[in-house]
Amino acid sequence: MLFETNQLLLFTSAALALNLTPGADMMFCLAQGAKSGPKVGIAASIGISTGALLHTLLAALGLATLLAAHPIAFDALRWGGAAYLVWLAVRAFRSGPIEWSKPGGATSTGIAQAWREGALVNLLNPKVAIFILAFVPQFVDPARGSSVIQFLVLGGILIVGGTVVNGVVGICAAKLGRLLDENRRAGTVFRRSTGVVFLWLAANLALDRR
Repeated sequence: MLFETNQLLLFTSAALALNLTPGADMMFCLAQGAKSGPKVGIAASIGISTGALLHTLLAALGLATLLAAHPIAFDALRWGGAAYLVWLAVRAFRSGPIEWSKPGGATSTGIAQAWREGALVNLLNPKVAIFILAFVPQFVDPARGSSVIQFLVLGGILIVGGTVVNGVVGICAAKLGRLLDENRRAGTVFRRSTGVVFLWLAANLALDRR
């Protein structure tokens, strides 16, 4: 067996605790769900997980180690992520009200866009790669078989948990969106607050080196 039962239970518990801790991913899904509905909130969660999956694959192949060892590459990715979050903030400030009353308000285009943005927000955050590289290997035991397979399995558990938690956040946030739709002034305040959240995330990513 690749894992001991106690080891797997310990990792799953730790991963769930980490997934339940509010962070940039959860805030992004919250904003998307409240702004555009439950389908978009779920799509944002899946997008975040897509980025996390790619980070896990890179970490398993050892590329995340190179990122951690080369500050210039780390900073380039970090600043790229910050710039993208600023762009999202500007778009949130300029966006108009969401027409919840229209059938199919969450279009396939909007869902695909939320997935794409979620993936990019995660991919352009080098701290995600560094975190995966620091956390997952603690539960890998080379004596039990392929370290790469163990790393991918554990990373998958972490990602599935994050998808569920962030998806639930996106769905619950959609109820808030419906309430805001009934009060256009409150909706405008929320959209601007979403922009502020994105700016805060950008500043946090830009100023926090590691």
